[in-house]
Amino acid sequence: MPNILICDDEIDIVNALRIYLSDPDYTIFTASNGKEALNVVEKEDIHLILMDIMMPVMDGITAMAKIRETSAVPIIMLSAKSEDPDKILGLNVGADDYITKPFNPLEVSARVRSQLRRYLKFGGGTPQQEVYVIGGIELNDNTKTVTLDGEAIALTPKEFEILKLLMASPNRVFSPKEIYSDVWKEKPFGTDNTVAVHIRHLREKLEIDPAEPRYIKVVFGQGYKIEKGRN
Repeated sequence: MPNILICDDEIDIVNALRIYLSDPDYTIFTASNGKEALNVVEKEDIHLILMDIMMPVMDGITAMAKIRETSAVPIIMLSAKSEDPDKILGLNVGADDYITKPFNPLEVSARVRSQLRRYLKFGGGTPQQEVYVIGGIELNDNTKTVTLDGEAIALTPKEFEILKLLMASPNRVFSPKEIYSDVWKEKPFGTDNTVAVHIRHLREKLEIDPAEPRYIKVVFGQGYKIEKGRN
């Protein structure tokens, strides 16, 4: 499920873009300046960024330059017609595209889909992480193996993919629908119980006391997460 970050200091624009990109396959994050955007990118697995140029605290050009030091995530600039020099600077710094305000909803949707398709098709432009370690759990996506405190743990393919999803974004809460959509690759309809059963099986295999889990936590009314830095 693609994660999209919208960064703009005008709340009306953020809300409008949310509406234009209202799709159950997208998870939307927001930021009101470049500094907040950097914090989101650091914590979340973002697949595309819509970034305004002129913002307080940290402008979009500066934020893009910092993001490009570590990430090839697609960045679409949001600019006014009067900001042509900034568009050129932004493209030189590393932006992939730009959209001029006021937005055409169909154009926004089309450009987002195009950039996501290219980015996801070619693996995000950066090497994919193969080994995830949280506390005593180590997951190797290359060999499809999981160990707990050095001991091999046998997981089903679906259990493995759920664990990988959680470990790839530690401390982030995933709803049952998000987990089902990402792991089963199907539209999530009435799937909460299916996910709950798999989470229970994971806990039975990974937790010393499944009733008092160290790793896989339930966030009441929201979903599941794996906590980073647990021992």
